[in-house]
Amino acid sequence: MDERIFFNRLIIAWIILAVLIFTVLIFINAPYGRHTRKGWGLTIDSRIAWMIMESVSPIGFAVCFALGTNTRTIPLVVFLCMWEAHYIHRAFIYPFSLNSIVKRMPVVIIVFALLFNTGNAYLNGRYLYTFAPSYSNEWLTDPRFIAGVILFVIGFIINRDADHILRSLRAPGEQDYKIPYGKLYQWVSCPNYLGEILIWIGWAVATWSLPGVAFAAWTFANRSHIPWRIAR
Repeated sequence: MDERIFFNRLIIAWIILAVLIFTVLIFINAPYGRHTRKGWGLTIDSRIAWMIMESVSPIGFAVCFALGTNTRTIPLVVFLCMWEAHYIHRAFIYPFSLNSIVKRMPVVIIVFALLFNTGNAYLNGRYLYTFAPSYSNEWLTDPRFIAGVILFVIGFIINRDADHILRSLRAPGEQDYKIPYGKLYQWVSCPNYLGEILIWIGWAVATWSLPGVAFAAWTFANRSHIPWRIAR
């Protein structure tokens, strides 16, 4: 099968699957973090799990960049920096910055995450660096690029700040559940997830691509179980 045909079929299936995941997670909490529970098989150290399942994203995307045939314009380099900034932190810094006692994560969740991150990095990276019409340097002044990058940066800052507040709740070794307060936690239950959603909406706008839209949809679908609230 021609790769372009495979790519087009995969992106359609990817969007359909996001809708299905959105529906499923309304009724079932994925078994990780504070929702970890028995009955999901073999588990491993959650920090190692995070590193394994997230590291394929920066590696896969970088491979797509290296093997891509599109001209290396400034916008394409900016996209690489945006992606790697998020995922290098996510894979190699975030897991080892947690203060609480190390929890366990089911291997089945790690496998699903590996499959998703591999497919997602392929769809976004392969599109941008091989299949997309060239992003010329004029794209830097396009309102979609500017708005998307601004949204990405705002989401990035919100996500990091919210994670910092969560880490500060517990002293090293503590594992009791504590409720965060302050800043955006006064307004929404999970500003860390809100930041992540903004990151990938910004990505979708900046790249103005179907793979970007699919990723934003997946991000929202994976957060559909969150009990969002808005303070009055």
